[in-house]
Amino acid sequence: MTNATATGDAPVRVRFCPSPTGNPHVGMVRTALFNWAYARHTGGTLVFRIEDTDAARDSEESYEQLLDAMRWLGLDWDEGPELGGPHAPYRQSQRMEIYADVARKLLDGGYAYPCYCTAEELEERREAARKAGRPSGYDGTCRTLTGEQIAAYEAEGRSHVVRFRMPDEPITFTDLVRGEITFQPENVSDYGILRANGAPLYTLVNPVDDALMEITHVLRGEDLLSSTPRQIALYRALAELGIGTGRVPEFGHLPYVMGEGNKKLSKRDPQSSLNMYREQGFLPEGLLNYLSLLGWSLSEDRDIFSMDEMVAAFDIHDVNGNPARFDLKKCEAINATHLRELPLKDFIAACEPWLHAPHAPWTPENFSQAAFEELAPLAQTRLTVLSDITANVDFLFLDEPVRDEKSWQKAMKEGSDALLRTARAKLESADWSSAEALKEAVLAAGEEHGLKLGKAQAPVRVAVTGRTVGLPLFESLQVLGKEPTLRRIDAALTALS
Repeated sequence: MTNATATGDAPVRVRFCPSPTGNPHVGMVRTALFNWAYARHTGGTLVFRIEDTDAARDSEESYEQLLDAMRWLGLDWDEGPELGGPHAPYRQSQRMEIYADVARKLLDGGYAYPCYCTAEELEERREAARKAGRPSGYDGTCRTLTGEQIAAYEAEGRSHVVRFRMPDEPITFTDLVRGEITFQPENVSDYGILRANGAPLYTLVNPVDDALMEITHVLRGEDLLSSTPRQIALYRALAELGIGTGRVPEFGHLPYVMGEGNKKLSKRDPQSSLNMYREQGFLPEGLLNYLSLLGWSLSEDRDIFSMDEMVAAFDIHDVNGNPARFDLKKCEAINATHLRELPLKDFIAACEPWLHAPHAPWTPENFSQAAFEELAPLAQTRLTVLSDITANVDFLFLDEPVRDEKSWQKAMKEGSDALLRTARAKLESADWSSAEALKEAVLAAGEEHGLKLGKAQAPVRVAVTGRTVGLPLFESLQVLGKEPTLRRIDAALTALS
């Protein structure tokens, strides 16, 4: 860990500032992760701020989901909800007086002005600019209104928004991911900071909070890159007004995460929902390990690592600006590796929510913790996600196995009944204290019918477990027990006849 500083001698302060609208998504988690890792790597501070000024879209349920998601992921914060801090409150809905005061100072200082243009007038002028091949941003109509013109508009009953006055010069900054970027003034027009009803817009509240909360680094998605020159100009205005630290944060814009068809992963894509990964039983460290690879890597030849290892190595300058493709198969493979690396007792504990879920296919009375723990080491080597545990061990706790019809059709070929009768006889006389002895019994049955072990064990597996794939068969038979195994083979023989 290093004690890096921002511009000057200020310690690193980053922020994660989601809006509580809907379920958390993986793009949001990747942003939170990179901010958290940079704060921890530098010995800095992570500020968790809730941007909830949009009353029509924000919800308390979503707010609680955000906090719960951060806790589940293990992404702890230093200032923010529940913890407080020197810049509280950390919910923008509770900071409205601050924004109103700043807006008044911007207006009084000539950094902002009232705009009385109607939506229809704005669209008409934008369309004309587009047809003429000119930039279609706001054209500055209200930039130099006189007192008489403002009075006339007010007399008409027109409402007004408040716009920030952009400087008539290029804005250049060095992006921590993309290098030097310049925006020309004709491409960055004056923009709204207050709605007609006086409510503050994101374009005001976000930089104001960054300034007041002494944020040194803004690490966020590439989709917000176009708003950066506007915010830089506002930071400078705030500094001239003596609001905040007077420092413009450094910016790093993280690469797009691409989904199917080379399109940006959106909230509507099923694989973007954090809830889906929680419900399927991904480990937080497995999911975070994969998300960290969307734009960054520990080394060229290593994909699997812990969050402690990421923190030790993470530098925002090492993030790749190219779009990153979300690969669910790779995400699952990385999670499976993390599952296998868990201490056995932790794996058993992690399976508990699925073993005792209300929708588990067995009754609580039929569940045996001892039987599960016998097979747990074998299950741990085969699971991709924790929810897979149900299909791997349900045969142990059901009176009859769940028959998968495709498995039945595949395994129960002509002659399977004869093979099963022979296998049953040999299993009945086998030594059930040894899985190897059970294997030898089925192997011997197969040899009598001219079958190798793989072909011979398939009908036995489907008869006993209901499926062609699962945990190692003979260890499974041993844990299930002799009588239930023979009874299931009898039931399969009855079905075949």
